[in-house]
Amino acid sequence: MSQHPIGRRAAQRVTVGGIAIGGGAPVAVQSMTNTDTADIAATTRQVFELAQAGSELVRITVNTSEAAAAVPRIRARLDAMGCNVPLIGDFHYNGHRLLTEFPECAQVLAKYRINPGNVGKNRTGEDQFATMIAVARQHGKPVRIGVNWGSLDQKLVVRMMDENARLPQPADVADVTREALIVSALDSAKRAEELGLPHDHIVLSCKVSEVQDLIAVYRELARRCDYPLHLGLTEAGMGSKGIVASTAALAVLLQEGIGDTIRVSLTPEPGGDRTQEVVVAQEILQTMGLRAFAPMVTACPGCGRTTSTMFQELAQSIQNHLRAQMPLWRKQYSGVEEMTVAVMGCIVNGPGESKLANIGISLPGTGESPAAPVYVDGEKTVTLRGDNIAQEFQKIVDEYVARKYSKR
Repeated sequence: MSQHPIGRRAAQRVTVGGIAIGGGAPVAVQSMTNTDTADIAATTRQVFELAQAGSELVRITVNTSEAAAAVPRIRARLDAMGCNVPLIGDFHYNGHRLLTEFPECAQVLAKYRINPGNVGKNRTGEDQFATMIAVARQHGKPVRIGVNWGSLDQKLVVRMMDENARLPQPADVADVTREALIVSALDSAKRAEELGLPHDHIVLSCKVSEVQDLIAVYRELARRCDYPLHLGLTEAGMGSKGIVASTAALAVLLQEGIGDTIRVSLTPEPGGDRTQEVVVAQEILQTMGLRAFAPMVTACPGCGRTTSTMFQELAQSIQNHLRAQMPLWRKQYSGVEEMTVAVMGCIVNGPGESKLANIGISLPGTGESPAAPVYVDGEKTVTLRGDNIAQEFQKIVDEYVARKYSKR
């Protein structure tokens, strides 16, 4: 894939369970489980599914003693399944206690996520933060200091609002709140380093739920530090709204070279597949030319020339097949993730798009001859006819992969 068009922001490199973040490393894809972590079987299964979908880091909630006790057993089960995806512990309110009381949990986690606004809301809050940093130092673990719009330290907000109110020309309330997010992250990182956490063990995030706020906050955060930055529009929402909002925000920042790891925080449909957030994150990066994860399918939107649903069904079938094969192909073949496949619906753009892809098929539109020419690396190789076009085309794709891409 092509390099970033304007270059990546220079960030300190942090290593999380063997995955490099920042320092010129590829932007990493992250996700989070929504199971009860104390349910070892369900959490293990979901982590495995997310990793199989391509999540390179998986965050799990560690909120109770039962959850903390379960983490080492989840790690052991994943290892037995051959799944070495790094696990990140998400801590709020009682992380200082859980990390101290469950040292095996602290050891097997690859990174801790600490929210400064939720470390503690009483006079011992600073000591609780210090305790968590001390555990991170003891086990050599990196920490993501993750500030969130919805749980921002209210003492900090009130202080900054009061200071702003005394100015001759006070800033807008929204601007002060955005600045409070940045100050919370940077001051917490400074405090962590004062407590002995190495500079290259810190990742920052400042998550908000509005696109323009996220862009403004991360531009300023990137200007004022060299810590790796985790991007994500928090509470992005469901379905197309969540996908569009996340893409709009992340694409702008990534285009400017800002962002070292991303998560797309989608609310799943009832009973929906959690792995959708992984696929969307990958497709944001891949369609921008930053990384390649799975072969991409080019398909036309359809028009009055394509009254049959055949090309739609074939495009969906091939895309699902490519995604399903990737866990195996990733191990067997080199470069297969950069393959392109075109499934077109009529003669207008069908042959041209098919020739531009590694493999393409131009299905007959309304009134056209019932034949589907197939193009491989720009050359017409065969014309498919009959009721088995989908199966025959899938076989051609599989044979092309086996022939074209070298075995690892």
